[in-house]
Amino acid sequence: MARHKSPYAIGAALLGLSFLAACDLPLRESLKPQARPAGIMKPRIAPKPAVKAPSKAALELSAYYIRLQEHLLAQGLLRRDGGGPDTGFRAFELGRNFEKIAFFNEHAPGQLTTTPGQITRFHRWRGEARVASHFGNSVSANTREKDARNLNRYLARLSRVTGHSITASAQENANFHVLFMGVDDAADIRKTVRSVWPDFPESRLTQLMALPRDIYCLVHSNVAFAPPGQERAIALIRTEHPDLMRLSCIHEEVAQGLGLSNDSPHARPSIFNDDEEFATLTTHDELLLKMLYDPRLSDGMTLAEARPTIAQIAAELTGETTN
Repeated sequence: MARHKSPYAIGAALLGLSFLAACDLPLRESLKPQARPAGIMKPRIAPKPAVKAPSKAALELSAYYIRLQEHLLAQGLLRRDGGGPDTGFRAFELGRNFEKIAFFNEHAPGQLTTTPGQITRFHRWRGEARVASHFGNSVSANTREKDARNLNRYLARLSRVTGHSITASAQENANFHVLFMGVDDAADIRKTVRSVWPDFPESRLTQLMALPRDIYCLVHSNVAFAPPGQERAIALIRTEHPDLMRLSCIHEEVAQGLGLSNDSPHARPSIFNDDEEFATLTTHDELLLKMLYDPRLSDGMTLAEARPTIAQIAAELTGETTN
């Protein structure tokens, strides 16, 4: 789903000097380690990735997103407080928002427009979500380290909230791939996508390689129809974003790839809302994730079938149940 906006694991050598009780046998001396060749003693330092100088297009896009972030912050947007007294919600709102976000796709298949997507049956990532980060040649070593750290911390939070296995993974074992790439990394995007998802639709790959400026980031996932354990997702986070907008994209796109696949203008406090009020996952959004992985909701449910259960879960989570 796209963020579509207008104006996005010392070794210590134990000498083990053992002896026989009540015996006069001499102790054995431990063997002295032999000196190692000097070359082996040198620490191995991983080479820093070669970073391409940014193109004019990349510089202009980066400047644009910096101004945009400053503009949003000046308006009190991109909040990171998770919501507060000014953003209260009740069971009705929580249930309604869950319906809109979990039972609809943000876009019609193959489109990146703001046209409301089609209604779907209930779906969520059922197998283990093994998430790997990939970086384009335009991303510096320091930025790679920061983005990977932010992603891994977020995965731990998602796993804790949902009770589902959502972990950082090596690229070769992953099924959820987060691409930190930009306009100068089109070749890296194509190479990575074709490597991790060979039958990924060419039309969508073309879109990934040439996103319009008002799409900040997006995720493509097969979670709505894949058999359990065969889910896949690819998220693209623009490298041109300043730090907070990159973090915001991580939060929204990974959560959407798990099954919260839509946005709603009524959802508040929430990142699943195009108004940019919140940059990072809120308390409301954590409840949506708990609902997504509540065992009382079954894969393939229609909205009509799920609605009574949704209302019950929402009431429990907000403390509005009556005994």
